[in-house]
Amino acid sequence: MPDYLSVSHLTKYLKLKFDRDPYLEKVYLTGQVSNFRKRPTHQYFSLKDETAVIQATIWAGVYKSLSFDLEEGMKVNVVGRVQLYEPGGSYSIIIERAEPDGIGALAIQFEQLKKKLGDEGLFQDKFKQPLPQFAQKIGVVTSPSGAVIRDIITTVSRRFPGREVVLYPTKVQGEGAAAEIAQTIQRANERKDLDVLIVGRGGGSIEDLWAFNEEELVRAVFESRIPIISSVGHETDTTLVDFVADRRAATPTAAAELATPVTKLDVLTHLKQQENRMNKAVGSRLKYDRERLEKLIHSVIFRQPERLYDAYVQKIDQLQLRLKQSISEYRNEGQKRSQVLAQRLLACSPMQRLLLYQEKLGQQQRLLQSSMTAMLDYQKAEVKRLSESLLLLDTHRIVARGYAIVKQDEHVIDSIHKVQTKENVTIQLRDGHLEVEIKDVKAKEI
Repeated sequence: MPDYLSVSHLTKYLKLKFDRDPYLEKVYLTGQVSNFRKRPTHQYFSLKDETAVIQATIWAGVYKSLSFDLEEGMKVNVVGRVQLYEPGGSYSIIIERAEPDGIGALAIQFEQLKKKLGDEGLFQDKFKQPLPQFAQKIGVVTSPSGAVIRDIITTVSRRFPGREVVLYPTKVQGEGAAAEIAQTIQRANERKDLDVLIVGRGGGSIEDLWAFNEEELVRAVFESRIPIISSVGHETDTTLVDFVADRRAATPTAAAELATPVTKLDVLTHLKQQENRMNKAVGSRLKYDRERLEKLIHSVIFRQPERLYDAYVQKIDQLQLRLKQSISEYRNEGQKRSQVLAQRLLACSPMQRLLLYQEKLGQQQRLLQSSMTAMLDYQKAEVKRLSESLLLLDTHRIVARGYAIVKQDEHVIDSIHKVQTKENVTIQLRDGHLEVEIKDVKAKEI
């Protein structure tokens, strides 16, 4: 029987072929990005053309070094190596370098960085600094050998002689130009006497002007304490520095004009106009004051100065009269109040209260004496009445009128039911007693 290979053996063999094939160690590939979704570290996606697709991987370190961001559908040129992934049996390209395909590569980088910085707010108008009206010292960051510095010096000297132009010679294109310009701007900001800074260079291709599109330089312009005028390339050229600068000038001459918005002639003309206005104003004021003085001199007040204080004399008289009235009213009110207080004090005097109590005591004594006399008379009459009532009840008087009192054991018999036949009773008469025996008891007929 033939020898059968396992899947693992075949895969290892193919991987060995991939790893040792010199044509697969470095592959230059063009394709369209597909299935791309940005991940925090390594990036996994596909590269495809009209008829085929290959898996692609970019490690985190390589991806961070790219000068642009990958986007879905973007066509790119990549350099990498092809490898076989044994567990899945699939092959892919490990990308070591990548760039957008075609002449639009730099344009893509430009738009991506513009969007990033715009989202951060670096291009907003609220961060733009106003340019000084009278700049004493103007800094220029540019190449010392170009026409830019000559045009700026000529324009400044023509518009406002005596202004100082400070040149900061700097590399304006090529590798390292952006970093050098950024450092120069930072160095210029260390000075305290610069009023405005012009950053610029002459025209050129997009590659020549690319230093002014790099993030490091754009951020340096944004962070500048000194207002910056951008003058990069020709009028049709646009860089990211133009967006972030406080003002943009189409040419170096225009930049110098922005740095000196007011010419010396304008200042002299303005001063002359102000002098004329001042002279007219002073003349008008003097004329007005003279006329007013003449009017005052011939006024009634100066001819009869006593009229100035007539009204005040009348007012003083009125105030004196009001003062006298107020004093009189206050004195009368005080006297009335004093009398009221004296009466209240007198009412509170112990002697007055003693006299009042003595009078009340006399009244009470007279009332008590009268009450006692009336009560005594009443009691005498009551005693007399009771005495008479008692006399009417006296048994001696009763029997003296012919009545008799029947008693048994010293108790008065007032009913037939209290005695029985054969019992002995005593009958009290006017002149003595009778001892009798009850023979019969008869009830009263009703």
